[in-house]
Amino acid sequence: MINKISIIIPTYNEAENIAALINYLKSNSKNSIAEIIVTDGGSTDETIALASSSGAITFTSPQKGRAAQMNYGASKASGDILYFVHADTFPPVSFATDIIEAVKNNFDCGRYQTKFNSKKWIYKFNAFFTRFDWFICYGGDQTFFITQKLFTALDGFKNDMLIMEEYDLTARAKQKGHYKIFNKTTLISIRKYEGRSWWQVQMANRKAIQLFKSGASQQQIVDQYKLMLKK
Repeated sequence: MINKISIIIPTYNEAENIAALINYLKSNSKNSIAEIIVTDGGSTDETIALASSSGAITFTSPQKGRAAQMNYGASKASGDILYFVHADTFPPVSFATDIIEAVKNNFDCGRYQTKFNSKKWIYKFNAFFTRFDWFICYGGDQTFFITQKLFTALDGFKNDMLIMEEYDLTARAKQKGHYKIFNKTTLISIRKYEGRSWWQVQMANRKAIQLFKSGASQQQIVDQYKLMLKK
């Protein structure tokens, strides 16, 4: 059986990043990509036009929010492997081969480790821990692949989630499938840290996870997260 990967990129005002990412993914596809799908949340910049001119299939999601946008993209995908990629991240050049081989070796889902686009030691310290299978590392920045079969069995992301949707899906996917952490890195932007201290971001992330695990509402988590990241 020949596996094909559908890449799904949720966007909102990503004109600065989207064309470079799509061109990068296309140039390293190894003929294993069924399509690149951009699902937009109502951007007011040139995201959709740039994505389309770069060769992606573009949709405006009927519901804004990363979970809903990724589900909508998945509903349009023809590949038997779904690969969710954030607009400001670059997986290794070997991503297509890595994912195909992982699925052939009976892995149903997985991610890469982190490398930040900064040489500061504090970011290298942060990235080091993404090699471990810890809940705190289940975010989507490292990109995430999952077979269409497992994604469907799990009913995908939870559409009503406003935050931590990727943590939730990864935790559920691990219960039913075989999970792979590649010994390679995805290059991740540090834009979340711009104008904020490293400690401020870590504490906001930690609080969001604590609230999520304690059963707090999505709105409570979002409100607290935004408050703690306020510049």
